[in-house]
Amino acid sequence: MRRKEDPILSADQIIGNKYTVKFFLKKGNYAETYRVKDQKGKTKSLKLFSYSKLNRTQFDDNDNILEIEILKKIKHPNLVAYCDSGELLLEHQKYAFVILDFISGETLADKMKREQTFNPYDAKDIISSVLNGLNYLHSLENPIIHNDITNLNIMSDLSGKIAIPKVIDFGYARYLSQTNKDFLKEGLNPFYQTSESFNKVFSAQSDIFSAGALYYHLLAGLPPWFIEISKYKSDRIKLEDAVLEERKKTLKFENNIDESTQRIITKALQPNAEDRFKNIKEFIQAINGEIEVQQLSVTQESSKPKKKHAKDGKGFKAIAGMQELKDTIQLDVIDALNDKEKYEEYGLTIPNGMLLYGPPGCGKTFFAERMAEEIGFNFYQIKPSDIQSKFVNASQENIKNLFDEARKNAPSIIFIDELDALVPNRDNSSVNHMNTSAVNEFLAQMNNCGDDGVFIIGATNRPNSIDPAILRAGRLDKITYLPPPDHEARELMFKLYLEKRPREIGLNYSVFAKATENYVSSDIKFLCDEASRRALKLNSRISSDIILDTIAKNRPSITLKELNSYIAIKAKMEGQVDNNTGNQQIGF
Repeated sequence: MRRKEDPILSADQIIGNKYTVKFFLKKGNYAETYRVKDQKGKTKSLKLFSYSKLNRTQFDDNDNILEIEILKKIKHPNLVAYCDSGELLLEHQKYAFVILDFISGETLADKMKREQTFNPYDAKDIISSVLNGLNYLHSLENPIIHNDITNLNIMSDLSGKIAIPKVIDFGYARYLSQTNKDFLKEGLNPFYQTSESFNKVFSAQSDIFSAGALYYHLLAGLPPWFIEISKYKSDRIKLEDAVLEERKKTLKFENNIDESTQRIITKALQPNAEDRFKNIKEFIQAINGEIEVQQLSVTQESSKPKKKHAKDGKGFKAIAGMQELKDTIQLDVIDALNDKEKYEEYGLTIPNGMLLYGPPGCGKTFFAERMAEEIGFNFYQIKPSDIQSKFVNASQENIKNLFDEARKNAPSIIFIDELDALVPNRDNSSVNHMNTSAVNEFLAQMNNCGDDGVFIIGATNRPNSIDPAILRAGRLDKITYLPPPDHEARELMFKLYLEKRPREIGLNYSVFAKATENYVSSDIKFLCDEASRRALKLNSRISSDIILDTIAKNRPSITLKELNSYIAIKAKMEGQVDNNTGNQQIGF
């Protein structure tokens, strides 16, 4: 009889009638790893998942294991390669398995046990390879965030003449489109995690920070802001608090790390997400010396929100479509500011704010930025990670500081992306006390803020998850659905994105618009960029054939089922019965 600590599979056991188990490699919380051989005698890796030990967040909407489904979709030289998968029944228990290409080599952690650190040249090569793999994941149609970049999860493939670093273990990987509730943080290395991920907020910035932490670890021999964790093993919250406290100190660099590399690592490890590299591509450019990183301090955490003066830009002229929404803003906000006396005669001021909701990629953030340009307001762009804090009362203080600053510099626009993460429904049992307090503070600050010249724009893909008190009169007065662009808006968007590129004369934009029904605004931008790349590769002008072929090879990022669900949400938000009679579409 097999003991609990024994491996589940035994040597020479046949799996799926194709793979012979050679020997056990390691055991994890929910899976075991083995070396196996296929029918041709080639060595592979097998990861065996125990269904009973998997967390609910590790399954997708179709009840498939998310890790396996993600592995099926990826293919890159710096990522572990998927081969096969299946299920098996052992001792009346159900298991799933995935077969991966075997990587002949060792993890960075294993090598560091012997050598402690890497020289600057090898460290740079490793990080460049890791970033190339992450850039691929982040550039997918539905971007994937790895969430667990550490020295344990990078292997050096030594099978060829040159060692090739490969990212392995996608157990914590999530699609960027997934909610924070799908983020499993138990078991992650806190020294590689962003501060915001302690609040279960993950994004592309999570991988940027982790890659920066890995770069530092390879050169210094210890992760950044390392502390002894043995006394915190039984209390994850105290450990996270201790790590956050340690990060208030200045990060020290070894003498072997040159100034340019120090600046790159420092930027990747910034406490505020907006101060890090904008994306992995910019990180790569810095590594390659294509852009210069200015001197920064990693202890520059600011208690005040970042203010952006409205840039000189095209304003609403840069937006294709959305005429009804533009007219509403003109009447209710812009004219109310320019002709205060007339509006006061009618007892009117600017509304407190508006909620923009709809499918991802329909231009909610883009509209808010162009609105700030049109009005000339001071513009504050805020993400939940900028406000949320693990420390008691700190989130409330951050919210108060934000509104105080906006009032002082009124007229101001506060744009809050992912509003559902900042002000979740307090009736939801999963919302903790700290979040409830933050919602209460936000509600108090919002009350009649329009009287003080502060206009709030909240954006969300999940309006059902927002606390309903936010939507009452005197808070977010205007509720606007942003669907995929209609035919006219898509036609204008193709013109807008292609007008300054080398293109053939006489392109029929109406044909492109007709071929892209249910494509969201970000899809149109992607199609124009992709068509441009293909034309560049062919050394030709962008032609109708290239564009139509690009459209044919790229499906909409939002499915029809998802779009229909937003129509139902819209009907509910407006107190209507959804007869599914068609989409109201207004642009991007």
